Amino acid sequence: MTDQVTKATTFKALHVPGQPIILFNVWDAGSAKAVAASGAKALATGSRSVAAAHGFDDGEYMPFELAIANLERIVAATDLPVTIDLESGYGANPEEVGATITRAIRAGAIGYNIEDSTRETGPLREISDQAARLKGVRAAADRLGIPAFLNARTDVFLVASADQHESLVATALERARAYADAGADGFFVPGLADERLIARVVEGSPLPVNIMASAKAPSAARLAELGVARFSHGPGPYRMAMKALEDAARAALI
Repeated sequence: MTDQVTKATTFKALHVPGQPIILFNVWDAGSAKAVAASGAKALATGSRSVAAAHGFDDGEYMPFELAIANLERIVAATDLPVTIDLESGYGANPEEVGATITRAIRAGAIGYNIEDSTRETGPLREISDQAARLKGVRAAADRLGIPAFLNARTDVFLVASADQHESLVATALERARAYADAGADGFFVPGLADERLIARVVEGSPLPVNIMASAKAPSAARLAELGVARFSHGPGPYRMAMKALEDAARAALI
């Protein structure tokens, strides 16, 4: 546990507004080794990539036991801190979500993403409901004595069209404050790509902000200028790897 505490502390310290940690998301032990060899400072799984690599759709369709077994293999393959995407927490209530976190930490995780929608693009949970779930997450980590990084994800922007995003900034910031009060360490806003709105979220959030890479998202350098603290690549690396594999196979089979 001492090594895990050190990794957790190191990982949290990497979240510096204006100097974002860049996470090139992995999905299994092999991809973890490849990204680690690039000089990465930490590793993060992406639920969509992990699910797809094992033949499942995203949205907690992948069995939890398989997700934990995959995490264990990733942790065993690297000395880097590993944070896991646990989607909505694999639980119907705060106690069950807390049990999920307990398993993840015991498997070696030093951080986790927990989203506030019931499926990848499902309806958002009420703020009070999600805050209670995050408190369960924080309590579980505290009981184990691991200062694991709780990256609270809101799908406010992900489930809405881009032309609605400006009107949703206040809603997102309300959730950021509630999640901070519940014990979150970071605020993840996938789907948000407009520079002006990112700047407003960064300015108003009590938590370090995480932006996800997309075709429309600003570059890592620009996000640093905007004060972002974490830049993750989500399913992008998996899609690139699978596209390269498909193209190579097609060329070989001609």
